[in-house]
Amino acid sequence: MKPYAASCDENREPILAVLKPLLTEHKSVLEIGSGTGQHAVYFGEQLPYLTWQTSDQLEYHQGINAWLQDAQLPNVLAPLVLDVRQVAWPKLQVDAVFSANTLHIMSWAAVQACFAGVGSLLAANGLFIVYGPFNYGGQFTSASNARFEQWLKQRDPESGIRNFEDLQALAAKVGIELQTDYEMPVNNRILVWRKV
Repeated sequence: MKPYAASCDENREPILAVLKPLLTEHKSVLEIGSGTGQHAVYFGEQLPYLTWQTSDQLEYHQGINAWLQDAQLPNVLAPLVLDVRQVAWPKLQVDAVFSANTLHIMSWAAVQACFAGVGSLLAANGLFIVYGPFNYGGQFTSASNARFEQWLKQRDPESGIRNFEDLQALAAKVGIELQTDYEMPVNNRILVWRKV
C-alpha cells in the first residue's frame, strides 16, 4: 500500500505555482527527503521537461517506489539513498535542489550538513529551493507554528522550526545567496537561494 500524507495534496498546487516559473530554464532537480513520493510524482507530471531525482533514507524507499511504479513517469527517477549527514553525497549533475518540510525535522547538525552538501553539489546559478515553516528574528510567525514547534520537540528534542537568519548564515558559508522569500499558505514559506 502506498504511503499518503494529506499535507502533500494540500500544498502541492501553491508550491507548483512557485516552482514552475523558477525552473523553466532548468533541466534536473534533486529532491532531498522525498518522503511518501507524492510530491515527486505530482511535480514530475506537471513539469515533464525536468528530470526529477528522488532521494531519502532507505526506510522511505519502498513507499516512494510504490508511487513511482503507479505513475510510470519517465522523468522521475528511482530514489537514491541520501542521509544529508553522510560524508559522500551521490555524484549528480543537477541544476536545482528542492526540499519540502525537512529542515524542521532534522537536527541542527543535519541542517548544517544539508547546506554544506547542497553548496558543494550545485554549480554556479544552481537553485536551492526549500519549503516549510521558518522563524524570523527568533519569533514564530503564528500561534499554530508555536504549537507545531512544541509537537516537534516532544517527538524529537533536536528538531524544531529553524530561524531564517541562521539559515542565511549557513548559506553564506557555502556560497549561496537568497534570491526570494515567498509567502505561502498556512504560515509556510518558500526560500530560494542561488549558487554564486
